[in-house]
Amino acid sequence: MTGWTNDHIPDQHGRTVVVTGANSGLGLVTAAELAHRGAHVVLAVRNTAAGEEAARRIGGAVEVRELDLASLASVRAFAVQLTADHPAIDLLVNNAGVVLLGPRRTSADGFELHLGTNMLGHFALTGLLLGNLAAARQARVVSLSSITHRNAHLDFDDLMFERGYRAASAYGRSKLATTIFGVELDRRLRAAGLPIVSALAHPGLTRTNLTPRAWEHRGRLGQLIASLGLLATQPVERGTLPQLRAATEPGVRGGQFFGPGGPWETRGRVTEARLSPEAADPAVGKRLWATAEDLTGISYL
Repeated sequence: MTGWTNDHIPDQHGRTVVVTGANSGLGLVTAAELAHRGAHVVLAVRNTAAGEEAARRIGGAVEVRELDLASLASVRAFAVQLTADHPAIDLLVNNAGVVLLGPRRTSADGFELHLGTNMLGHFALTGLLLGNLAAARQARVVSLSSITHRNAHLDFDDLMFERGYRAASAYGRSKLATTIFGVELDRRLRAAGLPIVSALAHPGLTRTNLTPRAWEHRGRLGQLIASLGLLATQPVERGTLPQLRAATEPGVRGGQFFGPGGPWETRGRVTEARLSPEAADPAVGKRLWATAEDLTGISYL
């Protein structure tokens, strides 16, 4: 593979890194690559047993902490404990996410589960750790987008998708919201004069455990669909490269967005990706930010 690869990752000694959803898939590979280059990596995971197994596989300076992004109480507890032990954080990778193709489900706080986990949980986490990031030198936040954000639209009158629910659309909306958050975070960090970079990445179509899980409710048919879908995907090691580049390449600018550069950005070498017009719209960013503050009770920037 030509272009940017994990061989380009610079030395990470002295950096404290938090990766959400780090026990499998993109998060596991991201955490492993950073740890192998010397970073102290916090695996922020919902299932701590799986996290401990991942830590054993990774080796190095790795610790496991419980974080359920579908629960604001869990996010707050995680942030309090992490701050006590790591007052400065150099990198936050907002990687964790859910893909559900069954009936509508809600988080512990009553949010539609995709939006609550993929965006609102990370919005709250980033805000609660902003002081830790500001205390580090040249800190970064990387938000994980998806190519599905380009076909999505936020309905602020039904943000929780209570009417006409469709799981695939709910996932796309959550990734659009995540993308808007990453872009708006960059605007606000610049306005506040904080030396923190907010960058974004998407993995294209990547072979992770999320796709099989999403189709579990369809039984054998679901297994067949998931298996056929794998044929169109790239290995997780390649899918992780955009977020690793966003996280580690010297000179990354706030608001930069990385993804595969092949056909329809589904696979291929890492390049700059394109935002949908809605994701780039400052008015939408401002509105979503205010809504997220109201929903989570967390205000920052």
